[in-house]
Amino acid sequence: MQTDGLDEIQHRLGYRFQRSSLLVEALTHKSYLNEAKETGRVDNERLEFLGDAVLDLVVSEYLLSAFPDAAEGELSKLRARLVSEKTLARVARRIGLGELLRLGRGETKTHGYSKPSILADALEAVFAGVYLDGGLDAAAASVKAAFSEELASCDQSLLATGDFKTDLQEVCQREFEMLPHYRTTRETGPDHEKLFEVEILIRGERYGVGVGKSKKEAEQIAAKHALEKLREVKTG
Repeated sequence: MQTDGLDEIQHRLGYRFQRSSLLVEALTHKSYLNEAKETGRVDNERLEFLGDAVLDLVVSEYLLSAFPDAAEGELSKLRARLVSEKTLARVARRIGLGELLRLGRGETKTHGYSKPSILADALEAVFAGVYLDGGLDAAAASVKAAFSEELASCDQSLLATGDFKTDLQEVCQREFEMLPHYRTTRETGPDHEKLFEVEILIRGERYGVGVGKSKKEAEQIAAKHALEKLREVKTG
């Protein structure tokens, strides 16, 4: 394997393996072992299984600390976004994981080194390798180093669905045991260019107003503003 590449990945992870065989295992796809005749080697599937749990734990702990007032539903959505295959593949590409993967000839021909599923699994396997080699603190540090950009931009407004009406409904049912009330307060413009203004009432009080080219769009904008106001009220 490319020693320079392995060194660079370890540098970007902020961790140097004591047992380099764990890193090699994490980078070994099952297609490689199906063709290679190396003895004593295993592919990265078992490490990927463990790495999935390690990543969930580290990200969950980070989110609990970063967002002490967030509800469980919000934390779950943020975690789902951070540990999604799309995000994992992006991080793997950024640290140069793809070019070091050990793939079979078939996977290499079909550009397996750039496939999101293969990259995501390999990254989880790498985190498992760090955990087995250096413990949970080392694994947590490597996850935070690799995900530095994602964690820096992580915000409660970046919820996985972007469906603010559903989010508001969940909050209102949980906090007030009631649903928000949407009311169209104004329609302006000609038929082909109408604008709708919608307000949201919660317990009779206006919490948000939205304007859009359709009632649906206006309701989503109003729900977003209502969620922001509810968070402001909750945090004082």
